[in-house]
Amino acid sequence: MYTTELIGRREMAAQKRLNRDELIATALSLTDTEGLGAVTIRRVAQQHDVTPMALYRHFPDKEGLLDAVAESLLAAVEMPAPDDRPWYEQLEDVLTAVVKALVPHPNAAVLLLTRVTGSEPGLDITERVLAQLGSAGMDVQQGADSSCHVLASLITLVIGEPGHASGDAEEHEAAVRAKRAHLNSLSPRRYPHVVAAAGPLAECASAELYYRRGIELIVTGLRGLRSGSQPVAG
Repeated sequence: MYTTELIGRREMAAQKRLNRDELIATALSLTDTEGLGAVTIRRVAQQHDVTPMALYRHFPDKEGLLDAVAESLLAAVEMPAPDDRPWYEQLEDVLTAVVKALVPHPNAAVLLLTRVTGSEPGLDITERVLAQLGSAGMDVQQGADSSCHVLASLITLVIGEPGHASGDAEEHEAAVRAKRAHLNSLSPRRYPHVVAAAGPLAECASAELYYRRGIELIVTGLRGLRSGSQPVAG
């Protein structure tokens, strides 16, 4: 009886000490270092030296914890203020801000595929993107479809950076060297362009240029889509 009461008091004290933002930061850190599969209520609780029950005061379950991680990523986006420039220039700035927030957390970026409209920061970003696509002349359906493709493209851009540094620096360098060596070993007759581009394909010479070009391709595609669109029947 005494032991049970003592454990209960310790648990209540631990709950009072727990800070929701710190728990989210722990989950995000685990995602960065070990991947999403490492994030569980139990694992985060262990990091704070409490039982899993202590976390249920802040999150209903693991999905609720991941929802909070996704919201923290979206809240980190520094949205530029709207102005009078053309829609595509403003859209490029918004996408750049989103990518800047996601680049440090590529393992967590995939969470946004199903959670971007599940929080206020995500809704604010979605509203801005839809408004700019509306300014481009897209109707509601076209704008919604395009915004989904834009989000997926941004996430792919972040998680697909060639030679993205992760884990131990020596392991990363070894992986890049191995990939470059493999591409250089291919037949130059059959794959002349791949062999010539072995270096850039193995690792980005400039991450800044990689992301800027990726965003430019997305926005240029949207501009081309509008210029080549046909009126929708009805």
